[in-house]
Amino acid sequence: MSERKAIPVDAKLPAPQACALGLQHFLSMFGATVLVPLLMGFSPSVSVMCSGLGTIIYLLCTKQRIPSYLGPSFSFIGPIVAASAVCGPSGVGSGIVAAGLVFAVIAFVIWRVGTRWIDALVPTPVMAAIIIVIGCGLAATAVSEAFLDGAGNPRPWQEITVAFVALLVVVACTCFGKRLLGTIPVLAGAAVAYALACVFGLVDFSAVAQAPWFGLPEFTFPSFDLGAIALVAPIALVVVIEHIGHLFVIGQMTGVDYGPILHRSILGDGLATVAAGFLGAPPATTFAENIGVMSVTRVYATQIFWYAAGAALVVGGFCPKLGALVGTIPDPVIGGVSIIIFGLIACNGLKMLVENGIDLSDNRTVTVVCAPIVVGVGMQALGAGIPIGDYSLPGLAAAALLGITLNLVLPKGAIKNADPQPTRASKARFLR
Repeated sequence: MSERKAIPVDAKLPAPQACALGLQHFLSMFGATVLVPLLMGFSPSVSVMCSGLGTIIYLLCTKQRIPSYLGPSFSFIGPIVAASAVCGPSGVGSGIVAAGLVFAVIAFVIWRVGTRWIDALVPTPVMAAIIIVIGCGLAATAVSEAFLDGAGNPRPWQEITVAFVALLVVVACTCFGKRLLGTIPVLAGAAVAYALACVFGLVDFSAVAQAPWFGLPEFTFPSFDLGAIALVAPIALVVVIEHIGHLFVIGQMTGVDYGPILHRSILGDGLATVAAGFLGAPPATTFAENIGVMSVTRVYATQIFWYAAGAALVVGGFCPKLGALVGTIPDPVIGGVSIIIFGLIACNGLKMLVENGIDLSDNRTVTVVCAPIVVGVGMQALGAGIPIGDYSLPGLAAAALLGITLNLVLPKGAIKNADPQPTRASKARFLR
């Protein structure tokens, strides 16, 4: 079986194909885009709409040069829940706006100073570990959606069958699909599994019948609250590391050096977060789910993200009936297709270690890589956090800080460094 030809970033696809690919990205992000606001106490409809708006802002900021979709960040859940209990939803909005401004400040610093300081703080082993945590840390979410009900008990055999069918169709289309089918494996898997769920009687259309065709969601506008700002805004520093890791993976997949426009990428994320804060949605971040889709399909055209963003705007902001229809997709369908998507994200981290010739026979390097992975994946799987004052440090943030600290503290003389590191130059170009 020959490797499918990649579709480059600047490709212009026929409208029907671009629409199908955009819908695939929309479905891939939908589960998390609805789940995160529910955990934070926000409106899912506003969250979906703001993910589309934020993606459009991002595409404009990056001049359509980076294929990426923006959705709500899991990293902010702890501090936002803590702030909501004290400040209320409108107060939290000011903290989200402030987090977006932190992104903008970091973007300005990168634009003026460069990125060598990031390379020193987050070298290849640490960045690879963070990416592995991003993928494997989401494994519990995918498996629970696929095989467990809300109480943690095994799902009925019909729902488990639906999840496996979704997974198998994605695998079959990825490995054996030709032409269009080979570029939309996630959409194909979701469609086949959804049809099977309808046959099993697992889909309830009552909410669709009751929803109006046209309408606007209920927005929550921010009010200034210093406490919420102090709790929420600092998390942007951690999400920046996640953002850089995502961008580096995209750069490796596309073969494009995004270092010169890293500041534009972070600025786009920041402005999208500011917009979300003003309308009552969670902070924005580049979405790992959609990076996984690109890894499966090898379609990198930024054109398709306009279609995905447009679908999110319409479904979340203007057509409650379509939103209700998408909401009928059972969790096992989303969980089944997510298994391979999240796995491919983790594999990108492993690929980074291999391609950069990282010497895992060296004890120092192994420690810098494995300790953050175990801590991050363990905390993400358990939903645990490290209490710091009024909020809890999430697993990804803890893993990033641990990796950075170990890299700075452990003596570098212990590194054998006998490898030629064949692609280190690519990272040097990215972070210069």
